Amino acid sequence: MPKRINIKGAIVSSDIAWIYDLFEIEHTSPKTVLNQIEGANGDDLEVIINSGGGDVHAASEIYTDLKSYEGSVETRIVGLAASAASVIAMAGDKGKVKMTPTGEMMIHNSSTYYGGDHRDMSKASQMLQNTDRTIANAYRLKSGMEEKELLELMGEETWLTPQDALEKGLIDEIMFENEIKLSASSGIANLIPQEVIDGIRQGKLNKVPAGKNEQGIDKETVKNMFADFKKDILNELQSKNIEPNEPKPAATTQSKRKGFIF
Repeated sequence: MPKRINIKGAIVSSDIAWIYDLFEIEHTSPKTVLNQIEGANGDDLEVIINSGGGDVHAASEIYTDLKSYEGSVETRIVGLAASAASVIAMAGDKGKVKMTPTGEMMIHNSSTYYGGDHRDMSKASQMLQNTDRTIANAYRLKSGMEEKELLELMGEETWLTPQDALEKGLIDEIMFENEIKLSASSGIANLIPQEVIDGIRQGKLNKVPAGKNEQGIDKETVKNMFADFKKDILNELQSKNIEPNEPKPAATTQSKRKGFIF
């Protein structure tokens, strides 16, 4: 029996996955996927995808780990494979990328938030264009489409039905085509806003214990106090985040350049 790996919820980097655990928000990180891949010991993999995307570099790592796997890999889009999640879907072996007839795929340009003068903005623009081309590589290798056409589709934020994706070679099969009974789930990445993640890391949220603001807040402190302020944070999150958001990296707090697809 194939080993099942779920790609559900937000695609996030491994170093912030613990924050999603605290909020009990569904997510997928490279470390979690790699642990499951290593535990499969060469058995066939069945990768179940229902995600609105997230961190493009985390998705790239997951894609690479799946493509490097010694056993067979089948990817199944059971709801939504949008943005970074669509890149992961491309990791299925030849003939083994499938989509439920009620599913969707969305591809688009990378995006990020950046600060600085006009030179910094030019560098950021070039970085995003390069990121778009690397994303297009995953689609190109799967479908055989030309890079130019893929970049145009990404630039238009293209939503694909199963028939569209099959016609373009981005999937190999529409599931249940000869069956009457259909089943699928749907969902969009519920990414915690970057300001909340930064607040937890730097001790800028309400109810941080006295003396912690100057030096930031560590993981254990958050866990110990989490039961007291979790409800307040979730209420604040709901009021500020009516629609799901992607993380917005702050140039002043993150040294690593990150591109996000959303």
